[in-house]
Parts: sequence; structure tokens; C-alpha cells
Amino acid sequence: VQLQASGGGLVQAGGSLRLSCTASKFTFTMGWFRQAPGKEREFVGSTSASRTYYGDSVKGRFTISRENAKNTVHLQMNSLRPDDTAVYYCAASIRFNAEAMSNMPSATDYWGKGTQVTVSS
Repeated sequence: VQLQASGGGLVQAGGSLRLSCTASKFTFTMGWFRQAPGKEREFVGSTSASRTYYGDSVKGRFTISRENAKNTVHLQMNSLRPDDTAVYYCAASIRFNAEAMSNMPSATDYWGKGTQVTVSS
């Protein structure tokens, strides 16, 4: 399975961005992680079977949605802050559900190449 992400870019603090990720075929779970320079990869959100999970730092600001017919997941990011600056990676799994992905980065079978999100103050 190949994952292609798009939508990253530069935005001012308080602004919004929408990331999208399309998989080459259907996967049970899709989600997002991010990694800032010098930091570990951090869980952002995941979805499977109409259930969604979010990392604590993005709850209330980010929303995941999915278009199963297009094998696509979106990440709507609102109220962006400079500490949201990171490379955002699309993730997918055929073995693990969204809850598992939220608890274990290893519960991911496929990774996209990442898209840069930069939030200026």
C-alpha cells in the first residue's frame, strides 16, 4: 500500500490547513503522526470503523475525516500554533484499529513520506 499526502505549507498562527492522504487501496485504519526537529514522532489522530482518536495536544483543534470510496483521509487543522510545526506523516494499517494506532506507533503497517507544516508566530 502506498500513501500520498498533500496539503502542507506555511501558515500564520491561528490559521488553518487541511492535509489529505490517499492510499493506493483500502486500509482499515488511517491516521496521522508528526515529528518536529529533535523530537520523537507524535500521534496526531486516527480513524477506523467510524471511530476517531486524537492526541492530547490537538484535541478540539484538529479533525479527521475519511472518504472510504476514495481511500482518502483528511486532517483539518484549525487554530494552528507554532508548536504544531512539524513534518506530518500519513499512516495506515490493515491489522490494527484506530485505538491501537493511538496507543502504539508500531501499530502501523504503512507510512507516507511526510508533508511539512510550518506555523509562523
